[in-house]
Amino acid sequence: MSFESVLAQARAEGRTLLTEVEAKSLLEEAGVPVATTTLARTREEAQEQAERLGYPVVLKVVSPDIAHKSDVGGVKLNLASREAVGQAFDEILASAARAVPGARITGVAVQHMAPQGTEVIVGMTTDPQFGPVMMFGLGGIMVEVLKDVSFRLVPLEEKDAREMIDEIKGRPVLSGVRGQPPADIDALTRTILKVSEFVEQHPEVKELDLNPVFAYPVGALAVDARIIIDGA
Repeated sequence: MSFESVLAQARAEGRTLLTEVEAKSLLEEAGVPVATTTLARTREEAQEQAERLGYPVVLKVVSPDIAHKSDVGGVKLNLASREAVGQAFDEILASAARAVPGARITGVAVQHMAPQGTEVIVGMTTDPQFGPVMMFGLGGIMVEVLKDVSFRLVPLEEKDAREMIDEIKGRPVLSGVRGQPPADIDALTRTILKVSEFVEQHPEVKELDLNPVFAYPVGALAVDARIIIDGA
């Protein structure tokens, strides 16, 4: 799917929030390392896609009317069989319909459950004066509570991305602490630069979050993605 076709579809439906499947597809095409995620509209499609992607898998509800999927029972983790995927599909649709009556449910997103890594966040927000601003920080509590993040104006060069990584207070975590392996700083740098290029090429993108990105000893992978476009 091209950016233009996704943008047109979202605007035709009056949406500014892209679905997770749309967001990941666009980012993957742009060279950002994201977990491949497919859309299943039926129980059988979910099972077939899970077999193709490889177990264990994660299922998440896809709906323009549901922002916080976990709050409505719309996420099922660590599904390891065809039967488990079918049951989870049914439970997600039933739970979402109960929690948000009348919600438009497009289907369920299916993705391979990536191994745990060091969690970081890569994002972009639009400043009314300066335009797109990139953000980087450790994921989880570091972002929510400590606000341990760094910022740079788009476009970025490699030295900017590396400085963003080095500036956060939690930087030692990425070097490996208490027996944990160090994170692949080159892969994180490339991820930040690819996202910067993506938002520079698509000014319609007003907000973007990759949270979490799992940083591994070799490589990095965004397992969740959110993109907000302008409402023009």
